[in-house]
Amino acid sequence: MTAVHFTLPLPVLPQGWSGEKDFKSIGQLSSATQRNIEPVGPHFLAHARRKRHQRTFSEDDRIQAQENVKKVEDDDVGDISEPEDPLMLQRDAKDWKGQDHYAVLGLSKHRYKATETQIKRAHRKKVLRHHPDKKAAAGSSEDDSFFKCIQKATEILLDPVKRRQFDSVDEAADVEPPSKKQAQKGNFFKLWSPVFIAEGRFSKTQPVPRLGDDKSKKEDVEEFYNFWYNFESWRSFEYQDEDVPDDNENRDQKRHVERKNNNARKKKKTEDTTRLRQLVDDCLAGDERIKRFKKEERAGKDKKRLEREAAEKKEKEDAQKASEEKERLRKEAEEASKAEKAEGKKAKEAAKNAVKKNKRVLKSSVKDANYLLPAGEEAGAKRVDQVLTDVEAVMAKIDAEEMADLAGKLGGMRVAEEVGKVWSEEVKRLIEVGKVKDGELKVIGS
Repeated sequence: MTAVHFTLPLPVLPQGWSGEKDFKSIGQLSSATQRNIEPVGPHFLAHARRKRHQRTFSEDDRIQAQENVKKVEDDDVGDISEPEDPLMLQRDAKDWKGQDHYAVLGLSKHRYKATETQIKRAHRKKVLRHHPDKKAAAGSSEDDSFFKCIQKATEILLDPVKRRQFDSVDEAADVEPPSKKQAQKGNFFKLWSPVFIAEGRFSKTQPVPRLGDDKSKKEDVEEFYNFWYNFESWRSFEYQDEDVPDDNENRDQKRHVERKNNNARKKKKTEDTTRLRQLVDDCLAGDERIKRFKKEERAGKDKKRLEREAAEKKEKEDAQKASEEKERLRKEAEEASKAEKAEGKKAKEAAKNAVKKNKRVLKSSVKDANYLLPAGEEAGAKRVDQVLTDVEAVMAKIDAEEMADLAGKLGGMRVAEEVGKVWSEEVKRLIEVGKVKDGELKVIGS
């Protein structure tokens, strides 16, 4: 290949430009540094390859493209994810509804989890291996039936609606629940977790709660079972519908088939709901966590009941003690009241007796003092009556305490003058306090 050289003139400087006048230095160049430059990179490798094999650019590009195509074919053919079943290779392309589309493309281990990229790559691998032209070139006499199966599987799996319909009835993706014996002998969570993961692909709500383990909290376990008992499934069964006639002449038959398909879908939906409900019931029945939670709940209820009964018993005992204490206080108060009444009665009797005694003392004082007459002078009936009347009047004017005080002063006196003096002082006091009027008494204090 010859090199082509182009000669381009430098741009013309503006008129009147002067290098020394117009040039302004804004910095200085650093000193030169010696470095070793090594040829590397894809372009250098391509250059070395062309020199080694003495190729031109076009020859090297063509040979590299052929090698890349061969490498891709070899990688795709050798990277098939799973072995092909001989019976599957003999499938009739017309029976496309009965074929496992994922198995046809070698995606059995991925199934509903397979991405669009994986499906396209699997399709390319299968086409490179089973394309009719390639088989014909290899001298194979096989028909293109399996190739049509590949094309149909790719068509369905790359269409979101059709793939969803197929995934809805893809029983190969289901995981059988463990039997009671298996659940008892094996690890409960390892056996049941894949079952619910597989069933969770039909949930309208994502992500789906996990089964957890024996250390899961009660709230998480309850959330798991509540989710599955109220499971909302998008699963439908259109894929298994009977083909509806396309001709416009037999409309009645077409409507009949559509009604039949709708009824069949509803029936399968109901059966699937019942199946899932039974599956959750079986899992719940074997879940030791539920038994533990119920036991803890019963223990908690028993504890609360015992605490409540103890509180009620204590309350009754306290009420009984309070009642007994109240009754005791009532009896003590009653006894104290009786004692107080008895003491009061005794005090009243004593006071009454004291008053009587003091009255006798007061009356005896004037009697012993010859009714306040000098010694030797006899007191007549009139004098006796007047003195005793005055004594009665004074006793009526004074209270018990004053009477006792007066009796104390008169006790033991016999001389008329001394007795008369005491009575005169008492009458004078009574007159001062307004209990007796002056001149009210006829003998005493006059």
